[in-house]
Amino acid sequence: MHGGDGPDDGPNVKLYHNKKDAEIYENFADLFAILKTTEKLERAYVRDAVTPKEYEPACQKLIAQYKTLWDSLRDTVPDVQQFMATYSMQCPMATKRLIHSGMPATVEHGKPRSAEGPNAMFIVAETVQHFITTMDSVKLNMLAVDQLSPLLNDLMHSINQVAELPPDFVGKEKVKFWVSKLHPLPANYELTEDESRQLLYDLEISHSKFMSFCQQLRR
Repeated sequence: MHGGDGPDDGPNVKLYHNKKDAEIYENFADLFAILKTTEKLERAYVRDAVTPKEYEPACQKLIAQYKTLWDSLRDTVPDVQQFMATYSMQCPMATKRLIHSGMPATVEHGKPRSAEGPNAMFIVAETVQHFITTMDSVKLNMLAVDQLSPLLNDLMHSINQVAELPPDFVGKEKVKFWVSKLHPLPANYELTEDESRQLLYDLEISHSKFMSFCQQLRR
């Protein structure tokens, strides 16, 4: 017989009453964890507690996890920043990285890694191929976010590896713009005719500028 103050007294409080509610709470917990982990990673990076080589793949993984999770949560959590306010989350760096940027700081702001000889030539050739692949995809009307985002991310990463490019290279800025523009959109969103035309124009200009820059380096 238990006393009135026993630990087993009182009814159990259920957070959910069916499988659907349980899944929502699990997704909330996952979103909370991704935001907190990203905040810790960003702070560790700016304090030099992790190297760029360690930071970049970890950040890319968190961005991908966030994107995948939020695509399934949009109806329940249309505004992630409101979700953060509801649960008193102070994660300004995670907000920047996951919600607004969509790319690691090493890609967005970082100095390209130096490369010499055959490796440098390979990186340039790879970047040209990424330009061509992305432009061809737009021309073939592969305009959904889940079709374009991986291509633009690969292109952005490749451009960032070309050490000779200046930080404000116009092609890098244009590709960065489109990566960030598509990042918050649903996976099934398709670019409008005007958007696809502008994207293709920006890619063609960037590709042309990149080729001109590479030709100047060979002189």
